Amino acid sequence: MKDKHRETFKEEASELLAELEDSLLELERSPGDQELMGRVFRALHTIKGSGAMFGFDEIAAFTHEVETVFDLVRNGKVGVTKGLVDLSLAARDEIKALLHGNEPGFSERRQEIIAAIQELMPAPPEGGVEDRPAAPDFPDPDVLPSQELPVTYRICFRPAAEIFLRGTNPLTLFKELRELGECNVIAHAETIPSLAAINPEYCYTAWDIFLTTSRGLDAIQDVFIFVADESDLTIEVIDDGLKPEEDSNYKRLGEILVARGELNPEALDEVLNRRTLIGEALVKANLVNRDQVQSALVEQQHIRGVHKKRHEAQATGSIRVPSAKLDKLVDLVGELVTVQARLSQTADVLEDPQLLSIAEEVETLTGDLRDNVLNIRMLPIGTIFTKFQRLVRDLSAELGREVELSTSGAETELDKTVLDKLNDPLVHLIRNSIDHGIESPEVRVKSGKPGKGKLCLTAGHSGTQVVIRVEDDGVGLDREAIRAKAVGLGWLAPDAEIPDKELFAFIMAPGFSTAREITSVSGRGVGMDVVKKAIEALRGSIEINSRAGQGTAITIKLPLTLAIIEGLLVTIEDEFFVLPLAAVTECVELTREDVAKAHGHNIANVRGEIVPYIHLRERFQINGVPPAIEQIVITEMDHNRVGFIVDNVIGEQQTVIKSLGRIYQGVEGISGATILGDGTVALILDVPQLMHREILEPRAARLQGN
Repeated sequence: MKDKHRETFKEEASELLAELEDSLLELERSPGDQELMGRVFRALHTIKGSGAMFGFDEIAAFTHEVETVFDLVRNGKVGVTKGLVDLSLAARDEIKALLHGNEPGFSERRQEIIAAIQELMPAPPEGGVEDRPAAPDFPDPDVLPSQELPVTYRICFRPAAEIFLRGTNPLTLFKELRELGECNVIAHAETIPSLAAINPEYCYTAWDIFLTTSRGLDAIQDVFIFVADESDLTIEVIDDGLKPEEDSNYKRLGEILVARGELNPEALDEVLNRRTLIGEALVKANLVNRDQVQSALVEQQHIRGVHKKRHEAQATGSIRVPSAKLDKLVDLVGELVTVQARLSQTADVLEDPQLLSIAEEVETLTGDLRDNVLNIRMLPIGTIFTKFQRLVRDLSAELGREVELSTSGAETELDKTVLDKLNDPLVHLIRNSIDHGIESPEVRVKSGKPGKGKLCLTAGHSGTQVVIRVEDDGVGLDREAIRAKAVGLGWLAPDAEIPDKELFAFIMAPGFSTAREITSVSGRGVGMDVVKKAIEALRGSIEINSRAGQGTAITIKLPLTLAIIEGLLVTIEDEFFVLPLAAVTECVELTREDVAKAHGHNIANVRGEIVPYIHLRERFQINGVPPAIEQIVITEMDHNRVGFIVDNVIGEQQTVIKSLGRIYQGVEGISGATILGDGTVALILDVPQLMHREILEPRAARLQGN
C-alpha cells in the first residue's frame, strides 16, 4: 500500500512540476501577477507537504528552501528577477531528478542552488530575527487559485444606516454575489427598532452571506466597492477547497459560534452538559440570539453541501488509468471491429433478414464504441507545446539569441501514441530554427528586423489529419549553399534545374549539413533525417518552405490515430491491399489505349495533367493477366500526385492496423496488415515509401545526370 501511495505521489508531483515550470516562465514575463505567484507557491507547498508525507524527505527539505523565498516574493520583500527564475527552474530540475531516484543524498548542485537562493533573501533586522507574520489558519486568499478550486467565504455585511439614501439596494449586491457562485444569505434583524421608532429611510438589518466561488477575493470585493468604506464588512475563508473528501462533517453548531467570537468556550461547555438541543439551549441562556444560531446553521449546511458535491465530483469526475490498459482496450476494440465485419459479410451472404438486422445493429454499436475508445486516447497537443517554452528560453540564452515563442491550436487533439512519438521531432525542428534560422539581435537590427525573433508553433485539424507548423522569421534557407552541397556530394548535376521544394528536401537526407561549425546544438549532419524518419513512421509527411531573409516554415501532416484508419480496399488477382483513404484523391480507369499512348512510360493523362503511376502487379510480382480496364488510385503526398494501378477497387473500409512480425518488418512498401471479414489478410500500403522509392528517387537520379 505504501508503494502505491508513493507512485501516486510521483505522478501528481510530475504534474505539479510541469505546472511549476509553466508558471515560472509566465511569471518571468509578468513579474507583478499575483495569481502566477500564487500558482508557483501552491505547487511548491504541495510538493513539499506531500513529499514529507510519503517519505521523500530530501524533496521536502530542498523544496522548503525554494518555497521560503517565494513566500517573501508574495509578501513583496523579494522581487521577481531573471536570476530568481533561473534558480527556481534549476531547483525544479533537481526536484525532478530526486523524484525519479537520480542523485539521491548529498548533491553539490543542490547546495549551490540553496546558497544562491539564500543570497537573494533580505538580511534580518539588527537585534533579532526578521519579523514575519504568522501563517493564517487558511491560505492567503490572494494565493488561492482563482479559476481552479472553488473556495467558500463567510461575508459579514453590516451596512451603514444611510445606505438607502445613497441609492444602494443591498438586494442588488446579493444578486451580484449569486452570479459568482453558490450563495446563501441570512439576515440579522435583532437591531430593528419598534414600529413607532423606526425610520423608513434607514437600514437596520445586517447579513451573513456564505459564498462558494472560484472567482477569487477580488471579485467579491468588487461587488462591495462602493459601500465598503461606510459599512462594516469582513470576508473570511471558511473552506479553501483543498480539504480531503472524507472531511465532510464540518464543524458543529457551537464550534461555529465560538470560531466567530460570538460565544465563549466555557459557556458552550456548560450548555453542552445540560444534554439539550444546543441551539435552543444557547438562546434560552441568552448567550446568543436566534439570528446568530440560524446563521450558524446555514453556514453548517452550506459547507456540508459543498463537501458533498466535492466528494461526488472526485468520485465521478475522472480516474487515473495506465496507458497500457488503454492500449489493450484499443486492441480489443480492433478485434471487435474485425469480428463485426465478418458478421456483416456473413449476413449479406445468407440474406437472412433477422441476421441482417442484428448485423446492422452490431455495426452501429461497434462504431460508437470504437469512436469513444479512440477519443479516450486523444489528448490536446498543448500538453507538449508547454514543454517547449523552457527549451526556447534555455537555448536562446545559450546561443545569445532573443526569441519569443507563440503557440496556437493547443486544444487540437491527437492520439496519445502519436503525441508521444511527436515530441522528439518537434524538439529537433525548434532547435534548428533557433540555431540555423533566427539571427542574433545585432544581425537582425542591421537587416531592419526587430532584435527579438519570432518562433510560431501552430496546430489544427484538416480533414482526418492534424497539421502542425513550425515557422520562424529568421534568415531562411541558403538556397545556393544547399545546392552547392548537393552538387559536391554528387546528388545533383551542376546544370540541373530543380524546384525549391525538392532542393530543400535535401536537408532531410542523412549526413547532409551546411553548418560550418559543430556546436552542442547542431552541425554534425544529423537531425533532419531523424525528423523525416520519425514523421514517416507515423504515416505522416513533412514539407519545407523558405524565403531568403524572411524565414522558414516546416509543415507536418499526421493521421489522428495509428490504431484504426479509413482505408480503400483494392484487389490484384486474389490479393487484397489497403491504401490509407486520407492520401487518396480519386480513382480513374486505365485502358489498353491509354497505355499505348504513353509509349512505354508509366504515366497517365488525367484531365490534362500528367500523373506518374506505379504498377503494383509488377512491384509485388503478382502472376496473372491484368483485366482489359484497370483502375488507377491517385494519391497525393507533399504536393506530389502518384497513381497506383490495381485490378479492382472494392470500396472504403475501416481498417484495424496490425503490425507485421519481425520477419516482414523490412519489407518495403508495406506498413502493416489487416484482417478482413472473411479472415483474409490484406496488406496496408506504405504510400510515402513507395512514392519515394519508385518515383521521386529515380527522378532525383535523373537530375544528377546519371
